[in-house]
Amino acid sequence: MHDQPIQPPRRTRFIDVADGVIRGGRRLGVIDPARLEKGFLLEQAVDATGLDDFGDPWFERPFDVLLDSVGSEAQLNAAGDFSAMKMFHHVLRDRLYTQMWFKRHPEILARPLKNPVVIVGPMRSGTTRLHRLLASDKRFAHLRSFETISPVPRPEFEAVLAGEAEDFRPKLASRILKVARLANPRTLSIHPTGAFEPEEELGLVAASMYGMKWEAQWHVPGYADWCADESAVPAYRHMANLLRLIGWSQQESSLRPWILKTPQHMLDLPALLEVFPDARLIFTHRDPRQVVGSAASLAWNQTTIYTDHVSPQETGRQWLDKTDQMIAKMRCARDSIPRERMIDVQYEDMEQDWRATMERVYRFLGLDMEPAVPGMQRYLDRSAQLKRNPHRYSLAEFGLGEDEVNERFADYTETFGIPVENQALPSRRRAAK
Repeated sequence: MHDQPIQPPRRTRFIDVADGVIRGGRRLGVIDPARLEKGFLLEQAVDATGLDDFGDPWFERPFDVLLDSVGSEAQLNAAGDFSAMKMFHHVLRDRLYTQMWFKRHPEILARPLKNPVVIVGPMRSGTTRLHRLLASDKRFAHLRSFETISPVPRPEFEAVLAGEAEDFRPKLASRILKVARLANPRTLSIHPTGAFEPEEELGLVAASMYGMKWEAQWHVPGYADWCADESAVPAYRHMANLLRLIGWSQQESSLRPWILKTPQHMLDLPALLEVFPDARLIFTHRDPRQVVGSAASLAWNQTTIYTDHVSPQETGRQWLDKTDQMIAKMRCARDSIPRERMIDVQYEDMEQDWRATMERVYRFLGLDMEPAVPGMQRYLDRSAQLKRNPHRYSLAEFGLGEDEVNERFADYTETFGIPVENQALPSRRRAAK
């Protein structure tokens, strides 16, 4: 993070051109105007699939709020509302196909999800690195990027299982990632990935039209407030069933624990633990100045694609408040979790000695780490090739000051012994396993 203010990057020319093409196409009548209406979107998905069972209707509640918030607050441009139509169609179509698979193969819902290992930490606190290191161990199951982009196989997938056809989803994911890089090339430095890289399950939570995925790309504060007061249990139940479907599609042993992670879990630990009561939790911590600055940068780089009316100062304030909310909810929820079910990992410890830190994690999990080390090293070598450019950001570019962030999170950094640059090490630290 840089001390001197730098200007937030503007969106790419690719998005400006796409926005202009869509506007021009609509004027000429060759591209339909966006209709972000629930009834229309549901009908479009039904017509596209020939199916009509969306599963648990709870998703319609956040969907109503999200659509209202998009319409009244997000100020989407033409590229934004066009992509919103595509995103919603993708989610709704997948919900229909999900129920189709459960009806074809009821045994999917009987698959156990025992003892998952769940990484819980703020955005940009090293959760991706920890997740991918653990996913390198073949004793665990994990999602791949193409499965979080397209978690639900299409109706002809049984031919793939029989070896008679190829799963198109990895190719589709590669194309989507290429377009994403054209739209926002900074994504490669902020969150390096590829179609087969281990990936988080945020898209599985968003499959219920719930969660931070939507907040990180659109300015929807009304929707964010609604989610903050709502129980996420139905969204997590659906996420669990999608994991069962993905495990079945991978032909993965149901005896292997899943490695899960998304910052969403900080907000919804009670729901997570109701759905996964035997989860083992790894909490990650990082200097809040880095967390807030990096999270604001990530959200800015997404939001600026979809709207012409995004303020860096507003983005900074939003993600300062969001980080505060995430930490507060996490701290409240973990007070009722038995100590033997969780471990704390410092970002700085991983930076200084990843192997020693991972050995602590493996002792917590009751496993020998040595068989996993070659796979972990391969991941680290691959990661060094993926991350071509450093992620540059500053608090100042988002209208925030370091003293303000330090003061706001002083109790958090002291309680968890989080190393803070240019400050003395906090005086107390929770017992580490």
